[in-house]
Amino acid sequence: MSTGGLATLLHSQPHKFPGLNTIGTVVFIFDLLLFTCLTSAITTRFILFPRAFRKSLRNPAESLFYPCFWLSISTIILGIQAYGVPACGPWLPVVLRIIYWIYVACTFSVAVIQYYFLFTAANLTFHSMTPAWILPVFPVMLSGTIASLIAPDQPPEQRLPIIVAGVTFQGLGILVSMIMYPIYLGHLMTDGLPAIDLRPGMFISVGPPSFTTLALIGMSNALPPNYGFFARHPIAIEVLQTLALFTGCFLWALGFWFFCISVISALGGLPKMAFHLTWWAFVFPNVGFTIATIEIGRGFESEGVLWLGSGMTILIVMTWCFVFFSHVRAVLRHKILWPGRDEDKDA
Repeated sequence: MSTGGLATLLHSQPHKFPGLNTIGTVVFIFDLLLFTCLTSAITTRFILFPRAFRKSLRNPAESLFYPCFWLSISTIILGIQAYGVPACGPWLPVVLRIIYWIYVACTFSVAVIQYYFLFTAANLTFHSMTPAWILPVFPVMLSGTIASLIAPDQPPEQRLPIIVAGVTFQGLGILVSMIMYPIYLGHLMTDGLPAIDLRPGMFISVGPPSFTTLALIGMSNALPPNYGFFARHPIAIEVLQTLALFTGCFLWALGFWFFCISVISALGGLPKMAFHLTWWAFVFPNVGFTIATIEIGRGFESEGVLWLGSGMTILIVMTWCFVFFSHVRAVLRHKILWPGRDEDKDA
Protein backbone atom coordinates (compact mmCIF):
# COMPACT_ATOMS: atom_id res chain seq x y z
CA MET A 1 0.00 0.00 0.00
CA SER A 2 2.70 2.46 1.01
CA THR A 3 5.09 1.29 -1.71
CA GLY A 4 2.45 1.74 -4.41
CA GLY A 5 1.64 5.17 -3.00
CA LEU A 6 5.32 6.07 -3.15
CA ALA A 7 5.45 5.12 -6.84
CA THR A 8 2.46 7.39 -7.52
CA LEU A 9 4.10 10.21 -5.55
CA LEU A 10 7.30 9.96 -7.60
CA HIS A 11 5.26 10.22 -10.79
CA SER A 12 3.48 13.32 -9.49
CA GLN A 13 6.65 15.32 -8.90
CA PRO A 14 6.68 18.91 -10.19
CA HIS A 15 10.48 19.00 -10.38
CA LYS A 16 11.79 15.96 -12.21
CA PHE A 17 15.33 14.90 -13.04
CA PRO A 18 16.49 12.40 -15.69
CA GLY A 19 15.87 8.89 -14.46
CA LEU A 20 13.11 9.75 -11.97
CA ASN A 21 10.53 8.01 -14.12
CA THR A 22 12.74 4.92 -14.22
CA ILE A 23 13.06 4.98 -10.43
CA GLY A 24 9.30 5.28 -10.12
CA THR A 25 8.82 2.35 -12.51
CA VAL A 26 11.19 0.21 -10.46
CA VAL A 27 9.33 1.10 -7.26
CA PHE A 28 6.03 0.22 -8.93
CA ILE A 29 7.35 -3.14 -10.14
CA PHE A 30 8.66 -3.81 -6.62
CA ASP A 31 5.17 -2.98 -5.32
CA LEU A 32 3.67 -5.56 -7.69
CA LEU A 33 6.14 -8.17 -6.44
CA LEU A 34 5.34 -7.35 -2.82
CA PHE A 35 1.62 -7.52 -3.46
CA THR A 36 1.91 -10.87 -5.24
CA CYS A 37 4.15 -12.43 -2.59
CA LEU A 38 2.21 -11.19 0.44
CA THR A 39 -1.19 -12.04 -1.04
CA SER A 40 0.02 -15.51 -2.01
CA ALA A 41 1.48 -16.06 1.45
CA ILE A 42 -1.61 -15.06 3.40
CA THR A 43 -3.86 -16.99 1.00
CA THR A 44 -1.73 -20.07 1.57
CA ARG A 45 -2.02 -19.55 5.31
CA PHE A 46 -5.79 -19.39 5.18
CA ILE A 47 -5.97 -22.49 2.95
CA LEU A 48 -3.75 -24.49 5.28
CA PHE A 49 -5.41 -23.17 8.44
CA PRO A 50 -9.06 -22.33 7.61
CA ARG A 51 -9.83 -21.42 11.22
CA ALA A 52 -7.26 -18.62 11.03
CA PHE A 53 -9.35 -16.86 8.38
CA ARG A 54 -12.45 -16.79 10.56
CA LYS A 55 -10.42 -15.76 13.57
CA SER A 56 -8.82 -12.95 11.59
CA LEU A 57 -12.17 -11.52 10.49
CA ARG A 58 -13.54 -11.75 14.03
CA ASN A 59 -10.55 -10.06 15.62
CA PRO A 60 -11.68 -6.44 16.23
CA ALA A 61 -8.18 -5.09 15.58
CA GLU A 62 -7.00 -7.30 12.71
CA SER A 63 -10.29 -7.21 10.80
CA LEU A 64 -10.02 -3.44 10.45
CA PHE A 65 -7.01 -3.91 8.21
CA TYR A 66 -8.80 -6.04 5.64
CA PRO A 67 -9.55 -2.83 3.64
CA CYS A 68 -5.80 -2.38 3.23
CA PHE A 69 -5.97 -5.12 0.58
CA TRP A 70 -8.28 -2.88 -1.45
CA LEU A 71 -6.11 0.16 -0.79
CA SER A 72 -3.22 -1.81 -2.24
CA ILE A 73 -5.36 -2.52 -5.30
CA SER A 74 -6.05 1.20 -5.64
CA THR A 75 -2.34 2.05 -5.67
CA ILE A 76 -1.76 -0.62 -8.32
CA ILE A 77 -4.47 0.96 -10.49
CA LEU A 78 -2.83 4.35 -10.01
CA GLY A 79 0.55 2.88 -10.92
CA ILE A 80 -0.80 1.26 -14.07
CA GLN A 81 -2.23 4.62 -15.11
CA ALA A 82 0.99 6.48 -14.32
CA TYR A 83 3.54 4.07 -15.75
CA GLY A 84 1.58 1.71 -17.98
CA VAL A 85 -0.71 3.94 -20.05
CA PRO A 86 2.07 6.13 -21.54
CA ALA A 87 3.93 2.99 -22.66
CA CYS A 88 0.98 0.98 -24.01
CA GLY A 89 -1.67 1.26 -26.69
CA PRO A 90 -5.24 2.58 -26.43
CA TRP A 91 -6.44 -0.76 -25.05
CA LEU A 92 -5.09 -0.10 -21.54
CA PRO A 93 -7.37 2.88 -20.70
CA VAL A 94 -10.31 0.65 -21.67
CA VAL A 95 -9.09 -2.05 -19.28
CA LEU A 96 -8.60 0.51 -16.53
CA ARG A 97 -12.15 1.78 -17.06
CA ILE A 98 -13.54 -1.72 -16.56
CA ILE A 99 -11.33 -2.29 -13.51
CA TYR A 100 -12.45 1.03 -12.07
CA TRP A 101 -16.14 0.10 -12.08
CA ILE A 102 -15.38 -3.31 -10.57
CA TYR A 103 -13.29 -1.59 -7.90
CA VAL A 104 -16.10 0.85 -7.06
CA ALA A 105 -18.64 -1.97 -6.69
CA CYS A 106 -16.35 -4.12 -4.53
CA THR A 107 -15.16 -1.33 -2.23
CA PHE A 108 -18.66 0.02 -1.68
CA SER A 109 -19.69 -3.49 -0.66
CA VAL A 110 -16.75 -3.60 1.76
CA ALA A 111 -17.78 -0.26 3.25
CA VAL A 112 -21.31 -1.52 3.87
CA ILE A 113 -20.68 -5.10 4.95
CA GLN A 114 -17.65 -4.48 7.14
CA TYR A 115 -19.29 -1.62 9.02
CA TYR A 116 -22.33 -3.85 9.53
CA PHE A 117 -20.00 -6.44 11.03
CA LEU A 118 -18.38 -3.81 13.26
CA PHE A 119 -21.80 -2.61 14.41
CA THR A 120 -23.03 -6.10 15.30
CA ALA A 121 -20.16 -8.45 16.09
CA ALA A 122 -16.90 -6.66 16.81
CA ASN A 123 -17.73 -5.48 20.36
CA LEU A 124 -15.83 -2.24 19.84
CA THR A 125 -16.20 0.45 22.47
CA PHE A 126 -15.68 4.20 22.58
CA HIS A 127 -12.51 3.68 24.60
CA SER A 128 -11.01 1.39 21.94
CA MET A 129 -11.53 3.90 19.12
CA THR A 130 -8.60 4.45 16.76
CA PRO A 131 -8.34 6.16 13.35
CA ALA A 132 -8.38 2.62 11.89
CA TRP A 133 -12.18 2.79 12.23
CA ILE A 134 -12.02 4.94 9.09
CA LEU A 135 -10.35 2.19 7.05
CA PRO A 136 -13.48 0.31 5.86
CA VAL A 137 -14.66 3.40 3.95
CA PHE A 138 -11.17 4.42 2.82
CA PRO A 139 -10.99 2.21 -0.31
CA VAL A 140 -14.26 3.44 -1.80
CA MET A 141 -13.23 7.00 -0.96
CA LEU A 142 -10.18 6.54 -3.17
CA SER A 143 -12.55 6.03 -6.10
CA GLY A 144 -12.30 9.80 -6.48
CA THR A 145 -8.51 9.75 -6.41
CA ILE A 146 -8.42 7.01 -9.05
CA ALA A 147 -10.98 8.88 -11.16
CA SER A 148 -8.86 12.03 -11.07
CA LEU A 149 -5.93 10.15 -12.64
CA ILE A 150 -7.61 7.85 -15.15
CA ALA A 151 -10.32 10.26 -16.38
CA PRO A 152 -8.08 12.44 -18.63
CA ASP A 153 -7.32 9.43 -20.86
CA GLN A 154 -10.97 8.40 -21.22
CA PRO A 155 -13.33 9.59 -24.01
CA PRO A 156 -15.83 12.26 -22.86
CA GLU A 157 -18.81 9.87 -22.82
CA GLN A 158 -16.89 7.62 -20.39
CA ARG A 159 -14.99 10.33 -18.56
CA LEU A 160 -18.00 12.16 -17.15
CA PRO A 161 -19.61 9.08 -15.49
CA ILE A 162 -16.24 8.19 -13.95
CA ILE A 163 -15.85 11.69 -12.52
CA VAL A 164 -19.43 11.75 -11.21
CA ALA A 165 -18.85 8.39 -9.49
CA GLY A 166 -15.55 9.67 -8.14
CA VAL A 167 -17.16 12.78 -6.64
CA THR A 168 -20.00 10.70 -5.22
CA PHE A 169 -17.87 8.16 -3.39
CA GLN A 170 -15.15 10.62 -2.45
CA GLY A 171 -17.95 12.54 -0.77
CA LEU A 172 -19.17 9.40 0.97
CA GLY A 173 -15.69 8.70 2.30
CA ILE A 174 -14.95 12.19 3.59
CA LEU A 175 -18.38 12.51 5.22
CA VAL A 176 -18.11 9.16 7.03
CA SER A 177 -14.62 10.22 8.14
CA MET A 178 -16.03 13.51 9.43
CA ILE A 179 -18.54 11.49 11.46
CA MET A 180 -15.69 9.41 12.91
CA TYR A 181 -13.45 12.36 13.78
CA PRO A 182 -15.54 13.59 16.77
CA ILE A 183 -15.45 10.06 18.25
CA TYR A 184 -11.68 9.95 17.71
CA LEU A 185 -11.09 13.37 19.27
CA GLY A 186 -13.44 12.55 22.15
CA HIS A 187 -11.42 9.39 22.79
CA LEU A 188 -8.20 11.41 22.85
CA MET A 189 -9.76 13.94 25.21
CA THR A 190 -11.00 11.34 27.70
CA ASP A 191 -8.41 8.53 27.42
CA GLY A 192 -5.32 10.32 26.19
CA LEU A 193 -2.99 9.22 23.40
CA PRO A 194 -2.93 5.64 22.06
CA ALA A 195 -0.33 3.14 23.24
CA ILE A 196 3.15 4.20 22.18
CA ASP A 197 3.59 1.43 19.58
CA LEU A 198 0.24 2.34 17.97
CA ARG A 199 0.73 6.09 17.72
CA PRO A 200 1.87 5.97 14.07
CA GLY A 201 -1.71 4.90 13.30
CA MET A 202 -2.78 8.44 14.21
CA PHE A 203 -1.54 9.49 10.76
CA ILE A 204 -4.50 7.62 9.23
CA SER A 205 -6.59 10.67 10.11
CA VAL A 206 -4.44 12.73 7.71
CA GLY A 207 -5.57 10.64 4.74
CA PRO A 208 -9.26 11.53 4.13
CA PRO A 209 -8.88 15.33 3.80
CA SER A 210 -5.63 14.95 1.86
CA PHE A 211 -6.88 12.44 -0.70
CA THR A 212 -10.13 14.41 -1.04
CA THR A 213 -8.13 17.53 -1.84
CA LEU A 214 -6.13 15.94 -4.64
CA ALA A 215 -9.21 14.10 -5.94
CA LEU A 216 -11.36 17.23 -6.19
CA ILE A 217 -8.63 19.23 -7.90
CA GLY A 218 -7.75 16.39 -10.27
CA MET A 219 -11.34 15.61 -11.23
CA SER A 220 -12.19 19.28 -11.84
CA ASN A 221 -9.19 19.56 -14.16
CA ALA A 222 -10.34 16.45 -16.05
CA LEU A 223 -13.88 17.67 -16.78
CA PRO A 224 -14.69 17.24 -20.49
CA PRO A 225 -15.29 20.59 -22.23
CA ASN A 226 -18.02 20.93 -24.85
CA TYR A 227 -19.73 17.74 -23.76
CA GLY A 228 -23.13 17.20 -22.14
CA PHE A 229 -23.79 19.58 -19.28
CA PHE A 230 -20.55 21.46 -19.95
CA ALA A 231 -21.47 22.10 -23.58
CA ARG A 232 -24.49 24.09 -22.36
CA HIS A 233 -22.63 25.64 -19.41
CA PRO A 234 -19.00 26.07 -20.53
CA ILE A 235 -18.18 28.47 -17.70
CA ALA A 236 -19.08 25.77 -15.18
CA ILE A 237 -15.71 24.07 -15.64
CA GLU A 238 -13.78 27.16 -14.57
CA VAL A 239 -16.15 27.69 -11.64
CA LEU A 240 -15.75 24.09 -10.47
CA GLN A 241 -11.97 24.22 -10.84
CA THR A 242 -11.82 27.34 -8.70
CA LEU A 243 -14.19 25.84 -6.15
CA ALA A 244 -12.18 22.61 -6.02
CA LEU A 245 -8.92 24.48 -5.50
CA PHE A 246 -10.19 26.63 -2.63
CA THR A 247 -12.08 23.72 -1.05
CA GLY A 248 -8.83 21.79 -1.31
CA CYS A 249 -7.06 24.47 0.73
CA PHE A 250 -9.85 24.21 3.32
CA LEU A 251 -9.39 20.44 3.61
CA TRP A 252 -5.59 20.62 3.39
CA ALA A 253 -5.55 22.69 6.58
CA LEU A 254 -7.51 19.95 8.39
CA GLY A 255 -5.05 17.34 7.17
CA PHE A 256 -2.14 19.54 8.25
CA TRP A 257 -3.62 19.92 11.74
CA PHE A 258 -4.00 16.15 12.12
CA PHE A 259 -0.48 15.74 10.73
CA CYS A 260 1.01 18.07 13.35
CA ILE A 261 -0.85 16.37 16.21
CA SER A 262 0.30 12.97 14.95
CA VAL A 263 3.94 14.08 14.58
CA ILE A 264 4.11 15.49 18.11
CA SER A 265 2.45 12.39 19.56
CA ALA A 266 4.77 10.02 17.69
CA LEU A 267 7.91 11.96 18.58
CA GLY A 268 6.89 11.96 22.25
CA GLY A 269 6.92 8.17 22.34
CA LEU A 270 9.66 7.49 19.78
CA PRO A 271 12.40 6.42 22.25
CA LYS A 272 10.16 3.63 23.61
CA MET A 273 8.40 2.74 20.35
CA ALA A 274 8.72 -0.85 19.11
CA PHE A 275 7.91 -1.78 15.52
CA HIS A 276 4.29 -2.45 14.72
CA LEU A 277 2.60 -2.78 11.33
CA THR A 278 0.90 0.57 12.00
CA TRP A 279 4.29 2.16 11.33
CA TRP A 280 3.37 2.05 7.65
CA ALA A 281 0.88 4.81 8.47
CA PHE A 282 3.95 7.04 8.58
CA VAL A 283 3.96 6.70 4.77
CA PHE A 284 0.64 6.07 3.04
CA PRO A 285 -1.58 8.90 4.44
CA ASN A 286 1.31 11.34 4.10
CA VAL A 287 1.71 10.38 0.45
CA GLY A 288 -1.80 11.76 -0.10
CA PHE A 289 -0.93 14.84 1.98
CA THR A 290 2.17 15.48 -0.12
CA ILE A 291 0.44 15.03 -3.48
CA ALA A 292 -2.37 17.32 -2.27
CA THR A 293 0.26 19.96 -1.48
CA ILE A 294 1.73 19.58 -4.97
CA GLU A 295 -1.70 19.87 -6.62
CA ILE A 296 -2.47 23.04 -4.68
CA GLY A 297 0.89 24.45 -5.78
CA ARG A 298 0.10 23.63 -9.39
CA GLY A 299 -3.34 25.20 -9.10
CA PHE A 300 -1.99 28.48 -7.74
CA GLU A 301 1.15 28.27 -9.93
CA SER A 302 3.25 28.73 -6.80
CA GLU A 303 6.86 27.62 -7.09
CA GLY A 304 7.25 27.94 -3.33
CA VAL A 305 4.47 25.44 -2.65
CA LEU A 306 5.76 23.14 -5.39
CA TRP A 307 9.24 23.13 -3.86
CA LEU A 308 7.64 22.44 -0.49
CA GLY A 309 6.00 19.40 -2.09
CA SER A 310 9.36 18.27 -3.46
CA GLY A 311 10.94 18.61 -0.01
CA MET A 312 8.09 16.64 1.55
CA THR A 313 8.66 13.93 -1.07
CA ILE A 314 12.28 13.54 0.02
CA LEU A 315 11.10 13.09 3.61
CA ILE A 316 8.54 10.49 2.50
CA VAL A 317 11.22 8.52 0.65
CA MET A 318 13.47 8.61 3.72
CA THR A 319 10.56 7.54 5.93
CA TRP A 320 9.69 4.64 3.62
CA CYS A 321 13.28 3.39 3.76
CA PHE A 322 13.33 3.67 7.56
CA VAL A 323 10.04 1.81 8.01
CA PHE A 324 10.96 -0.86 5.44
CA PHE A 325 14.25 -1.72 7.13
CA SER A 326 12.59 -1.56 10.57
CA HIS A 327 10.01 -4.03 9.28
CA VAL A 328 12.67 -6.42 7.97
CA ARG A 329 14.58 -6.19 11.24
CA ALA A 330 11.43 -6.88 13.26
CA VAL A 331 10.77 -10.03 11.22
CA LEU A 332 14.34 -11.26 11.62
CA ARG A 333 14.18 -10.63 15.39
CA HIS A 334 10.82 -12.44 15.67
CA LYS A 335 9.04 -9.30 16.85
CA ILE A 336 6.27 -9.94 14.30
CA LEU A 337 5.22 -12.96 12.21
CA TRP A 338 5.91 -15.19 15.19
CA PRO A 339 3.66 -17.15 17.56
CA GLY A 340 2.17 -14.89 20.20
CA ARG A 341 3.27 -11.72 18.38
CA ASP A 342 0.45 -11.02 15.96
CA GLU A 343 -3.25 -11.92 15.89
CA ASP A 344 -2.79 -14.55 18.60
CA LYS A 345 -1.03 -12.29 21.09
CA ASP A 346 -4.17 -12.06 23.24
CA ALA A 347 -5.13 -15.74 22.85
